[in-house]
Amino acid sequence: MSAALWCDELNLDALVLEENEEVGGQLLWTHNRIENHLGITAENGSGLRDIFVRQTEERDFDLWTNVKIESLDLRAKRLRLKSGEELKAIAFIIATGIRRRKLNVRGEDELKGRGVIESGRKDSHLVAGKDVCIVGGGDAAAENALILAEVCPTITLIHRGKHLRARREFIEQIKANHRITVFTKAVLLNIIGDEKVEGVEIKREGALKPLQIAVGGVLIRIGVEPNTKLFSNQLETDESGYIKINSQCETVIENVFAAGDVANPIAPTVSSAVGMGATSAKAIAARLNAKV
Repeated sequence: MSAALWCDELNLDALVLEENEEVGGQLLWTHNRIENHLGITAENGSGLRDIFVRQTEERDFDLWTNVKIESLDLRAKRLRLKSGEELKAIAFIIATGIRRRKLNVRGEDELKGRGVIESGRKDSHLVAGKDVCIVGGGDAAAENALILAEVCPTITLIHRGKHLRARREFIEQIKANHRITVFTKAVLLNIIGDEKVEGVEIKREGALKPLQIAVGGVLIRIGVEPNTKLFSNQLETDESGYIKINSQCETVIENVFAAGDVANPIAPTVSSAVGMGATSAKAIAARLNAKV
C-alpha cells in the first residue's frame, strides 16, 4: 500500500496484485494494540489496515484481489496469471511479506478451529476454562502464554531450545505465574484428537518415551518465514529465504525491488515496511526521470 501510494505521488502507473480477498497481510492477524508506528495508533492490525486503506482509496492506482500467479520472469518483467492473463511492467516491487511457520504435525491442520487456535487474544474465548499447550520460545509464544493464563487453568509452554528466547520481562512473569509450566529441550510430536483437540504428545530430550498431556487447546508460535517460493530460483536470498536487497531496496535483478518483511529479517515492522515501499517507488521514479 505504501509503494502504491508513492507510485501515485510520483505519477507512476501502478497495479497491485493481491492474492487474498482483501489487502492487509500480517496486519489482519495482529490482534494487539499498535502504538509503535509513529503518528498513528490503532486497537489492532485490522484497525491500522483500515486507516491505510482509507488513505490509499484516494489515490490513483489499480488493485486486483484474489489473484493467483502461475509463472513470472523477473528479468523480462513479465508474469502470467492463472486466469490466463499476461502482464508486463517496467519494474516490479515484491511485497509478499511473511507467513507463520508450521510444525507440520498431525492435527495441526485437521483440528484448526477445533482446539488449534490462531491467537491467544482473539481466540481466548474458544479455550477459556481449558488446559492449553503453546509451542514456541520467543516473545509471541511467551506473550500468548501470559494472555491465556488469565482464562485457562494451566498452560504448558513447549520450547525446543535450552532457554526461552523471549524478552526478560515476559520470562519473569512466566516464572511467577503458577498456571504456566515450561518444558525446554522438548518438541511436539502430535496433536491428539479426532473431532477436537484432546491432548498433545511431546518428546523431551533424554526421555525414553514420549509424554502425553491432556489439553483442550493448542497454539503454535514458532516464528515466521518469508513468502519467497515464487521467486526462489530467480533472486538471491539469505539462508532463511529472505530476499537480499541494496540500500535502494533493489534486488540483484535490475528494476526488481523488494519491500517490507519479505526482505527485512532484522526489523520486520510496519514502519520499516512503509519506508521500504516509499524507497522502492522513489528509486523507480528517479531512474525513469533520469532517462527522460
